[in-house]
This record gives sequence, C-alpha cells and structure tokens, in this order.
Amino acid sequence: MTRCYQIVHRTVYHYSDVVTSSYGRGFLTPRDAATQRCLSHELLIDPEPSDRSTSRDAYGNLSSYFHVTERHDTLSITSRSVVEVDPPPPELYGGGSAVAPWEISRPVGVDAALAIEFTLDLQPPEITDAVREYAAPSFVPERPLIEVLSDLNTRIFDDFTYRSGSTTVSTKVDDVLAAREGVCQDFARLAIACLRANGLAASYVSGYLATDPPPGKERMIGIDATHAWASVWTPQNQWLGLDPTNAQMVDERYIVVGFGRDYADVPPLRGIIYTDSKSSMIDVAVDVVPYESGVVNA
Repeated sequence: MTRCYQIVHRTVYHYSDVVTSSYGRGFLTPRDAATQRCLSHELLIDPEPSDRSTSRDAYGNLSSYFHVTERHDTLSITSRSVVEVDPPPPELYGGGSAVAPWEISRPVGVDAALAIEFTLDLQPPEITDAVREYAAPSFVPERPLIEVLSDLNTRIFDDFTYRSGSTTVSTKVDDVLAAREGVCQDFARLAIACLRANGLAASYVSGYLATDPPPGKERMIGIDATHAWASVWTPQNQWLGLDPTNAQMVDERYIVVGFGRDYADVPPLRGIIYTDSKSSMIDVAVDVVPYESGVVNA
C-alpha cells in the first residue's frame, strides 16, 4: 500500500573560527515521479542566507543554493519533507524486460538515446579488469534480467562488510573490491560499474530508506540516514532499483532525492567557506517517520 513519510534531514557544521562567507548547494528535495509525490518541502538555514535560489538539473533533480554572509561559527541546514511513495507495480519486477534475457536491456537506437549516457564509464575509469571479473558470474548469457540483478545484489551483500568510515566519497571501486568493505554508496557504485561493464544503463540514486522497528519495539528517533542504491534502465523506459547494501529490490520504503551517473551528480550538500578555521566538525541526523496529516515531528 502507499506510504506517507515525513523526512527531517539536519546537518550542522561547527568551525573552530569565524566563517565570514559560506556558499552551499544541496540536493535535499525529494523528486516527483510516477510512484512518488513530494507533498511539501522546506529548507531551514541558520544563519539566514542573504541569497538563495532553486534550480533543476538535466536529470530533473531539484537543487537548492544559498549564500550566508553573516559571520558565524556554526551553520545549520534542516530539510523537512512530506512524501508519498507507492509500491512498485507487480509487472515492474515480474514481467516485461525484467523476465527477459538481460542482454535485451542494453540500450540501442533512438528510443534509448537518453539512457545511453548511463552506460558510459566515469573519468577516471571505474570499469577495470577486476570489476569485469567480479561481475562475470552474475551475467550468465540469456539469464533473465531480474535474476542477474538479484544475484549481483546477493553477492555484493555476502562478499562485502558494511563498515562506517571505512571509505570516503572519493574511494575508487577497485579499492572497495580489494578491501571488501565499504558503505552504501560504495556498494551502489560497485553494482553500477558491474552493470555498465556489461553494456547496461545504470544510475546512482540517493535518498532515504525508511526503517521499521522490530516487532514489539518502539521506533527509535534519529537512527535513519541518507542512503544510496542503483537502478537499471529497461526498454520500457523504466528503471529497476536494486539495493546491494540490503540485498533487496527497491520498494515503497525508498524515497528518491537525486538521480544521476554518480555520487558527484547529487551530493546532499557541498560548498565553499571563507575562514581562518583550522578544524571543523559535522553532525548529521536523519529521521524518516510515518506521516499523518496534521501531525508534524520536530
């Protein structure tokens, strides 16, 4: 059934000295799509920016720009959203290209022109011999696409250890392969490299994953986090989402914010500051809760 969520994503920067000017841009607004509707969104920034705007990129992502000119040693950015997400239709994973041989989903021709760029490697390259070797067991000739995706999902989940802080946003896929550990963005990028190595169009997706409490337990506040997963284009011009961090296909628990070729296309926040500060700290808290009309969580 359709789910409705309230998402609060709070980021606080602490600096050891005064910042005189801070420029920032963030991808924090959930997307509108066939199975997702952003009912409301607000971005609260403290200190108040002297200039701010929003814009939409080539992939349809909405980004927010701000410039804070008030002197500060703490900068707080809070994104609040209410989003409805529908469950995937049964035919998404159970029919069409999902159950056809995976080779058929390689984009070709005019109708696939927009997907073709998602088959291309990054610069510097991420599709290496090690990636091709790791991908090979999943891409059995004539295997149904959904079986390829499920197998790749499961193998990454089983072969790699989730370890927070073990990588950075600039860690290469080959380094993740060698270390056999990482976080969600690493596993998404590995899956994407494997898919592109076999000619499929794959995208990097950023957003949130709603977590349900165990039976009999109350839901803990603030345990959620930003999440990343991959998606694969099919000739019906649909994208099948796969989450190798959790070995599952994407469903109504996933809230999409950004969609691009790589993390660098849709980072939650990035910016430039002018300061003599020698050090800084960042605190990030994300909360994804079921939403009832008229009930707003702090």
